[in-house]
Amino acid sequence: MEYDEPPYDRVWVIDTCTAAELLPHMLIRFRLGYPDPLIFGDGDQAEGAIVPIELLRALDTRTFDGAPHPARLSDPSLPSTRPANLA
Repeated sequence: MEYDEPPYDRVWVIDTCTAAELLPHMLIRFRLGYPDPLIFGDGDQAEGAIVPIELLRALDTRTFDGAPHPARLSDPSLPSTRPANLA
């Protein structure tokens, strides 16, 4: 019998309510040096991720006063972070 290895792009997706409960634990893990993200969404669809700030800084090439700034709302090239009904 041949074993089919799952694709590497598969991730564990945590439902949003559980992700909220896990936030304090994730902070402890990040402080201990574990870089694994918390990926959450509805069903099996990944919609967001919580990552250590060091990883965000490594991924974010934008800068603001020499420090990475993940959400410059005044930058028109960035998508709005506000829900459409609040924009």
